[in-house]
Amino acid sequence: MSDRDDVYVEPLREGAAELQVRRSRFLAQVRVIPDEEASREALKEISRSMADANHHCWAHRLGAPIFREYYSDAGEPSGSAGKPILGAIQRAGVTNALVVVTRYFGGIKLGVRGLIEAYGAVATAALEASGRAERHVSSPLLVEIPYEAQGVIVHQLPEIGVDGEAVRFSYGERVTLEMDVPLSRSAEAEAFFEGYRHRGSVFRWEWLKEVQRVQRES
Repeated sequence: MSDRDDVYVEPLREGAAELQVRRSRFLAQVRVIPDEEASREALKEISRSMADANHHCWAHRLGAPIFREYYSDAGEPSGSAGKPILGAIQRAGVTNALVVVTRYFGGIKLGVRGLIEAYGAVATAALEASGRAERHVSSPLLVEIPYEAQGVIVHQLPEIGVDGEAVRFSYGERVTLEMDVPLSRSAEAEAFFEGYRHRGSVFRWEWLKEVQRVQRES
């Protein structure tokens, strides 16, 4: 696994866009969501805020590096709304994103092709407005060391992809370090701390969770 395998992209912020096609208004909104429950809540909130609209079509993409995707046409012809919205998310290359497109019908039918183009275009515009932010997948690691080893070990942490300034310290009889190790560097981290443990400069080390943890960057 390479360093780039740890990287994925989310929308930077909420975004919105509007498109009018033959009297129909299409209003797209982007939300950054951590899970399916948050997606459902955001969809409910948007639907309640525009309860007089004809359709609230949507798609979301969750997770990294394995994606979970779902979409809904919400009463529009099959494949004409949710799928092009999801396609816009995929082309933007983002995850943890919900895009809801609300349609106010203007009295003129657009046909399936017209709907596909409208929903895809307004979703794309909203995603462009939301921007992009790189995130990194990491695993939390705890290490206990003697005081005299702190300077040397912290100085060498960049060798395993860890920013020494981001390490969380606590002090007692020993120094305890908590850090987020990039997923691709986990084997290196294990060898690094195990080597120091054999030399007596690390008392113990352990992964805090088996589940991968997301480290967010601003």
